[in-house]
Amino acid sequence: MLKVNGRERMRTALLLGKDSIQVQSTQQPEIGPGDVLLRTKASLICGTDVRILRYGHAAISSGTRRILGHELSGVIARVGSDVSSLKTGMRVAVAPNMGCGLCDQCVSGNMHLCADYRALGIHIDGGFAEYVRIPSVAVRQGNVIDIPPQMSFVEAALAEPLSCVYNGFERCALRPGDTVLVMGAGPIGLMHAKMAKLGGASTVFVSDLNSERLLRCRHIDASLVALDANDIEGKIMDFTSARGVDVCITACPSAEAQQQSLQLTAVNGRVLFFGGLPTNASEVHLDTNLIHYKQLMVTGTTRASMRQFRTVLSLVGRGTLTVKEFITETFDIAEIRQAFAYTAQGLGLRCMIAFDGHAK
Repeated sequence: MLKVNGRERMRTALLLGKDSIQVQSTQQPEIGPGDVLLRTKASLICGTDVRILRYGHAAISSGTRRILGHELSGVIARVGSDVSSLKTGMRVAVAPNMGCGLCDQCVSGNMHLCADYRALGIHIDGGFAEYVRIPSVAVRQGNVIDIPPQMSFVEAALAEPLSCVYNGFERCALRPGDTVLVMGAGPIGLMHAKMAKLGGASTVFVSDLNSERLLRCRHIDASLVALDANDIEGKIMDFTSARGVDVCITACPSAEAQQQSLQLTAVNGRVLFFGGLPTNASEVHLDTNLIHYKQLMVTGTTRASMRQFRTVLSLVGRGTLTVKEFITETFDIAEIRQAFAYTAQGLGLRCMIAFDGHAK
């Protein structure tokens, strides 16, 4: 590998501005005494990455070059002199969100809700590079987690979106026998559906406007009931004898879905607003009488705690939950633009960026 000024070079996908991402050769990151250098084995593109590329992000100022990618896993290439809990060669998953460690949210275990939280791939360089510096704060807070030999790097990288889904699962207080509607058949929606089945839901409906995505429901779980979103209210009422569902999850960035969810949920039901809306379209008219008279619980979730991240790693590692089927395409880092186009068009589910062939 080429060296410049004593440091090896690496391939990196750099965000240069809105709608501008390029693969370049850059120097490997230097690490400090408390840092870890990760050799990336799998990094996934999610909807957040696509939105940042299209519209920018408040944490990435104009002219700032940033390496995106917050769903990642790899092998520890080097550890700082003060790091004793991690060793070179360890196969690890990396949780991207770091808190200040001092505020009330952090000390209660909710570092993902810290007002000063920072994330790999957003505030600092992330996983669309052959090597990533994991800062000391992440090492101290336990964001770098050893994975068992039977767990693939793909599965480890999927722990990040799955942990966000698990956060919503806990918030919904899903009970065995519940009927569940997931509005949105993208990768996150289908993860919600799988989690609901694991939690004991008797019937899980998944709705979407995209017929191709609805077809994928059968590949994820043959028991899922796929519904065209154009006639969702009539179908849900038919299926539930006009009662509605116990839990409704909006896993799509749709104000209409949020409004409709209140109509589709049964008395004493729970509604989760999971999919965020664009900043300029986030004010939604809701019929609060439906919340009042049906005694609904309406809630939302964002990101995930370290406890939740580790819980889903355990579920996947033990084989309780399968996730490999969510990777429907793999691109080399040199094909980053094609990978973003694939994701933006809603083709398949998650796509993976690999650096030395398919991740094992």
